[in-house]
Amino acid sequence: MKTSQYVVVLTEEDRRKLEALARSRTAQYRTTLRCRIVLAASEGTSNQAIAQALQLNRHTVEIWRQRYVEQGIRGLKEAARPGRPSRLSPDKVQAVVSQVVQPPPGRRRWSCRSMARQSGVSKSQVHRLWRANELKPHLRRTFKLSKDKHFEKKFWDVIGLYLNPPDKALVLCCDEKGQCQALERTQPGLPLGVGHIATQTHDYYRHGTVTLFAALNYLDGKIIGQTAYRHRHQEWLRFLKKLDSETPGELTLHLILDNYSTHKHQRVRAWIDKRNRQQQQRHHATRVELHFVPTSSSWLNLVERFFADLTREVVRDGSFGSVGQLIDDIWGYLADRNANPQRYLWKAKGEDILRKIQRAREAKAAVQQLHV
Repeated sequence: MKTSQYVVVLTEEDRRKLEALARSRTAQYRTTLRCRIVLAASEGTSNQAIAQALQLNRHTVEIWRQRYVEQGIRGLKEAARPGRPSRLSPDKVQAVVSQVVQPPPGRRRWSCRSMARQSGVSKSQVHRLWRANELKPHLRRTFKLSKDKHFEKKFWDVIGLYLNPPDKALVLCCDEKGQCQALERTQPGLPLGVGHIATQTHDYYRHGTVTLFAALNYLDGKIIGQTAYRHRHQEWLRFLKKLDSETPGELTLHLILDNYSTHKHQRVRAWIDKRNRQQQQRHHATRVELHFVPTSSSWLNLVERFFADLTREVVRDGSFGSVGQLIDDIWGYLADRNANPQRYLWKAKGEDILRKIQRAREAKAAVQQLHV
């Protein structure tokens, strides 16, 4: 039995957008609530059930079903409300909006106050105009496009290991996290408590650094690690031998690496060649195969995701009286992770990534053309 004359049928694109808005922490609550109404309605849920689940009036649910059916996602946005007419002249509005992309001499961006002084309006008016036109001069998004001539070949080589791991093999994402600093805060901070945030002094004593070599097993999420005070080819080779000894001897190890020269050192290559010859004689297969990500593409290596967790949860906010104490905490963290391993699954489609990179290259070329 139909509960509403407005039957909600979502396209895949609209579903993705609505789910993203419903999970968003920055969108307005009323917007996320409307998205949840539409998503529930698309599953055939009655107005009464939706209203009870979201603690709303059934009439409210019906209104937003109707708005989506008639206007799509744009119908869920707050409609403009009448108010006092703006007293700003069109020229001033145009100046505030157009000049935001042209910073004043000697500066890199406008602020609300500097633009207000320049245009002769209030900072609140500047803020409202920028917000209405989705202009955000205070934000920057970093990027790095690879210039590797063999980008696509290396890209698909690595993606292929994630999406279709080979049989009788281990896929290990390897790298070293250098310069892990053992910083000791000069004064103890206050712990997190009800009504106040944790505190930490801005100054510290330096007790030295340590390097963590890590290999993330893509199949089960476990980490093989090794700490060292330097990260030369000697330490890297020692780590390779550890991987060789701690993994099943009959399997091929596919190592995903960046282009750091240590990984390609002559002595490292010689050891790998020797080990592969031994493996061919014993198991008629190679033991170690190296897969290098394109230059400036460390985001392809999933061990970087683990390093981000390690930095946030152990290194960055810690206070360590010595390098040894930092090493103990790192090993404790690794032990906890391996006891309850967390996999990082690659879900992005390679074609979508390449299209995004191509759009970025085209945008970069267009900007460069403007400055010629």
